[in-house]
Amino acid sequence: MKKIVLTGGGTAGHVTPNIALLPHLKEAGFEVFYMGSYDGIEKRLIADFDIPYTGISTGKFRRYLDPKNFTDPFRVLKGYSEAKKYLKELKPDVIFSKGGFVSVPVVRAAAALKIPCIIHESDMTPGLANKLCIPVAAKVCCNFPETLRNLPSSKAVLTGSPIREELASGNRLEGLKLCGFSANKPIVMVIGGSQGATSVNEVVRKALPALLEDFQVVHLCGKEKIDNTLLALEGYKQFEYLKAELKDVFAMADVVISRAGANAICELLALAKPNILIPLPATKSRGDQLLNANSFASQGFSIVLDEDELSENLLVEKVQELYCSRQTYIEAMRQSRQLNAIDTILELIEEVSV
Repeated sequence: MKKIVLTGGGTAGHVTPNIALLPHLKEAGFEVFYMGSYDGIEKRLIADFDIPYTGISTGKFRRYLDPKNFTDPFRVLKGYSEAKKYLKELKPDVIFSKGGFVSVPVVRAAAALKIPCIIHESDMTPGLANKLCIPVAAKVCCNFPETLRNLPSSKAVLTGSPIREELASGNRLEGLKLCGFSANKPIVMVIGGSQGATSVNEVVRKALPALLEDFQVVHLCGKEKIDNTLLALEGYKQFEYLKAELKDVFAMADVVISRAGANAICELLALAKPNILIPLPATKSRGDQLLNANSFASQGFSIVLDEDELSENLLVEKVQELYCSRQTYIEAMRQSRQLNAIDTILELIEEVSV
């Protein structure tokens, strides 16, 4: 039986694609192991699956001044040493990395041991962690056609992102039951990401009086971000996050409002959900969500709103516009070439692990 080590963490988007690969890797005959940080979100998410988990020291690579810039390099070096020792004992056939800072010591240690690595870049342009890994990777998978020009041509493969198959098996009636919604009124789903999105939450809640005239709203607002003053509001249901029930809520939703994290929007693409994207602005990030959103808009998959110009009136107007023309967006998404990610990535894993 071949052995594969999955790595990636820091946010849910660096973990859920790995989770999507799990059943397919096992079916293909791989013994699966996971390497992440000592206590990051990846450890909690992987705990639901019966695979060995190993934690290593990790640090963040920052482009700005921070006191941790002086200590984190030592944590990364420690993580590299821990990863190398573990991999030397385990002797895996291949590494698959979904990125995030924890992946750097794992991939670099594997390369030092001549273990082939496949990495996946979710965003339009490679992040710093993946930039450090690309030189030693055998293959680099990506989500967007535009990303190919930023990668070595001999390594780059347009795959799309692995999406959990269970998301497509939701039951609309179960979603309606969970939320206490009527089947006779359309539903807007709001997703702020695993950490929630305070600015999006605020404008959605300000828009509720107008939105609820024509729609019902289910709001995944993030940990500790539920507004207790709105718990009794008819037609509005809040959750911090959803796990098993997420597929049913997706099945129930007619349109979606979301941040523009790569994994989140690839799920919307796979499910062909008409969507409004509100990307994290460049002032709060390296600008990757803006690029992701603009790519989806140019392909006819999404409406994009600028957070800095967002108002409740504009949001309501665009939700109504999206709902009325939803079929156009659905048809565009169903024509996408980025919908067979799991099969393509499995072929690459088999190829490099020979």
